[in-house]
Amino acid sequence: MRINGVELCFETFGSPSDPAVLLIHGACASMLWWETELCTALAARGRFVVRYDNRDTGLSESYPPGQPGYALSDMVLDAVGILDALGVARAHVVGRSMSGAIALALGVEHADRVASLTFVATTTGDPDLPQMTEAFLEASAVESSSDVESIVSVLRAYAGSSPYFDEEHVRRLAVQDVARTVNLESAMTNHFRIEFDAPRDGGFGDVVAPTLVVHGSLDPVFPLAHGEALRDAVPGASLLVLDSVGHDLPRPVWPEFVDALVRHTA
Repeated sequence: MRINGVELCFETFGSPSDPAVLLIHGACASMLWWETELCTALAARGRFVVRYDNRDTGLSESYPPGQPGYALSDMVLDAVGILDALGVARAHVVGRSMSGAIALALGVEHADRVASLTFVATTTGDPDLPQMTEAFLEASAVESSSDVESIVSVLRAYAGSSPYFDEEHVRRLAVQDVARTVNLESAMTNHFRIEFDAPRDGGFGDVVAPTLVVHGSLDPVFPLAHGEALRDAVPGASLLVLDSVGHDLPRPVWPEFVDALVRHTA
């Protein structure tokens, strides 16, 4: 649909009469990385699940590589526009990695549209928090290329030392993602070039929605201290630590994640 002046692709699971859960993925990732089976499992527990392609991913609006014609504030309005298009007054918003910033801006600037917030593998951005692990920096320090194997390699690095990394599952998703992405080079680069201009007035301490923080114990990108700091920054927030998980959400922990999200969105 044309939303907020651009073409956005989204998909829903479950009944619109159930509480809505809006899944927003992080940098470079299309909605496919909120796996269909995971969305179906949430829908089966009485949730109206919405996933979508952010700009420059999947089938949504694409811009020239290195020249994103939008800022984070535009991506926030995209999320609001999708809720409007679906007739959803309030949604349980789940922001993953970079899109924790989108979730935060929704919670601060559009609090009336947010029933709850969940931050998955994200950070407050405090410069005093631990840096990315040396192992991750070494594994990811390769020239970026837009093909299936490079995506698999990058996601292997994001999983860190987790025993749950499923290379064949990741490769199958990468093949699907490459096939449906308008411009893969733009998808792999443009989110790192945008201006993070939201929220403009407020921060984590101003969030009033019930908040759940979900973080992997082995996250090599934002080590666990980032999740703990985020929990402490949001009034009343709780933290779910996924044992032996990196900067991803692997299949073996889906039951634990789904149970926690269902409780949080009840």
